[in-house]
Amino acid sequence: MVATSIATTELAFLTDFRRDLHAHPELMYEEHRTSSRVSEELSRVGIEHRTGLAGGTGILGRIPATRPGGSTVALRADMDALPILEETGLPYASQSPGVMHACGHDGHTAILLGAARALHQMAERPNETLLLFQPAEEGGAGAKRMCDDGCLAGRVLGAAPGAIFGLHGNPIIEEGVFTVREGPMLAATDEFRVTVTGKGGHAAMPHLGVDPVVAVVQTVSALQTIASRNVSPLDSIVFSVTILGAGHAHNVIPDAAQFAGTMRTLLPETREMGRERFHHLVNSVASAMGCRAEIDWRVGYPVTMNEPWATRHFRAVAQGVIGGERLREEAHPTMGGEDFSFYGEHAPACFFFVGLKRPDDASPALLHTPRFDFNDAVIPDAVATMVALALSDVNR
Repeated sequence: MVATSIATTELAFLTDFRRDLHAHPELMYEEHRTSSRVSEELSRVGIEHRTGLAGGTGILGRIPATRPGGSTVALRADMDALPILEETGLPYASQSPGVMHACGHDGHTAILLGAARALHQMAERPNETLLLFQPAEEGGAGAKRMCDDGCLAGRVLGAAPGAIFGLHGNPIIEEGVFTVREGPMLAATDEFRVTVTGKGGHAAMPHLGVDPVVAVVQTVSALQTIASRNVSPLDSIVFSVTILGAGHAHNVIPDAAQFAGTMRTLLPETREMGRERFHHLVNSVASAMGCRAEIDWRVGYPVTMNEPWATRHFRAVAQGVIGGERLREEAHPTMGGEDFSFYGEHAPACFFFVGLKRPDDASPALLHTPRFDFNDAVIPDAVATMVALALSDVNR
């Protein structure tokens, strides 16, 4: 296949590019060097693009069709890193202490750049391709800002796409295996911060105060009943409290205690029910303990929903690139979140996983951990698949 051949030829360049990004990671909405590097490479080969999107660091590229009558296909990569201190010891490890590409966005960006370069070299292109290099996937909703700027509405470059595709490396799936599923692929993500206020006092005389720590402990435990007693066992909801804080001395009951965390859901009705039950339960337990609760609820990413037709289309195209034996069904959604979900509100969307687990690695480093590094060996197949999707007919 032409795309596979080009991708393989480009592997050395794309590996160097990916590792350069890895050595110079940038947090959400700070991806100025990364954005400049992408723009430089697009300009070098003459690919039309617009910079300064989504708050300043987003890029939309366009590769035109070579003949009329085709469709428009959008491809997406995210570019931001995470506030994690790298522990890989690699020659190209992060040069920015406390910041690293622990989620593989350096790999995603290199793959999309590779697809752009491969498409640009082709003499025949039936479709127009949109290239979305977005900032701030890690909590900043960069995808939403790309959409708000009109990247999928034909207001920046090109036409509104007939479909959009995105990928994510997965270190627990075998190298070179691609997985996908129709319907929910990743969860909706909401965040909460709660302050429970009581009445502080001496630890030896708790009866003279109102202990907010006891109220918080009771509340955190009670939250788990939402999943066990309010949601069908065949549905999914996760409440994880990840931050607890109270007091500064061992012999003082504090005036207030805090906790924070996240709720993950797969269905809109479960999401709404979970939010309502959370507020009712937190306020009720605090009140029963003589305290007062203040809730800061932050609506996060929607469910990443793979549109059925786009997913079937992806399967057919990917099978022609990597073969049926390496294309597998993702049995269940993951409760992680992805702002690719916002693109699905504007175009038929399909998001898929690319396996990164090296054959000799019995204990691969997971995403968002200090030892993670993207597996460059998967770049050719990922590029070739993206190219094949860009060339495919998404008119229905």
